[in-house]
Amino acid sequence: MIVPANECCKLLAVTLLTARDIREIAADIGLRPTKQKGQNFVIDPNTVRSIVTSAKLEGRSSVVEIGPGLGSLTLGLLEAGHHVTAVEIDEVLAARLPATVEKYGLTAAAADETAPAAESSNFELVNADALSLTELPTAPDALVANLPYNVAVPVLLHFLEIFPSLKSVLVMVQLEVAERLAAGPGSRTYGVPSVKAQWYGDVTLSGRIGKNVFWPAPNIDSGLVHIDVSRTHRDPDDRRRLFSVVDAAFAQRRKTLRAALSTWAGSPQRAEELLRAAGIDPKARGEALGVADFERLAAANQESSQS
Repeated sequence: MIVPANECCKLLAVTLLTARDIREIAADIGLRPTKQKGQNFVIDPNTVRSIVTSAKLEGRSSVVEIGPGLGSLTLGLLEAGHHVTAVEIDEVLAARLPATVEKYGLTAAAADETAPAAESSNFELVNADALSLTELPTAPDALVANLPYNVAVPVLLHFLEIFPSLKSVLVMVQLEVAERLAAGPGSRTYGVPSVKAQWYGDVTLSGRIGKNVFWPAPNIDSGLVHIDVSRTHRDPDDRRRLFSVVDAAFAQRRKTLRAALSTWAGSPQRAEELLRAAGIDPKARGEALGVADFERLAAANQESSQS
């Protein structure tokens, strides 16, 4: 279900949700956050503004937000003047979000005539599963979200794959996942998510978020990951070939690449031939290779298959 912007009232200004607001909204709709759904809502306006600032968005961006929940970050993005397309799978949360956007905009306007303006055309709502989404009413150039922690990496990679218009990403995930995404070759946390995310562009750890700014407070800290998407040409076949060899290389990360890639290549001997053709030591392990190394290996396999 898509709620067009013109079905929401015109916003005169935006104010951000406090801990009290969050709890009142949750009580009003009978919400009890569950770990199963990865529901942890940001209750600190300063943290929301910090997240928006970390996104490094210039001018008025078309932002897709996944899992807006009760609307904390949605309002923060609107306050900064961006267009927001909120994707929410939960029908109860999706049904309440437009009213929250309306109420807290009007509340701010009544309290402060100098508050920043935000037009209703800046907000759209899509009630759908982000993992199955293939189109949006407005093409996004940025993804900014507090991702549901139980599906964070699959959702991130899905959106990078499906929406080539994305040029910038700022997501909040579990700190461990954030460190894994930003890890470089040789690191013990470097793996499949690292390579796949870094294929799209430069991935950096942009900050750490403590537990106490959430309700309910999670058991672990969170991290902000920024991706400067620089790969403007994203050929689906190139991606498929690259991701295939990456999956194989890390499936048995303790083994040498000659052994780990034997099934992928067809035999240990052919794996060694391809590795040498790509200028890679067959005795190396997957964690030693960067994105460029994997690309050369995928290209060597493609060239060998065509000859």
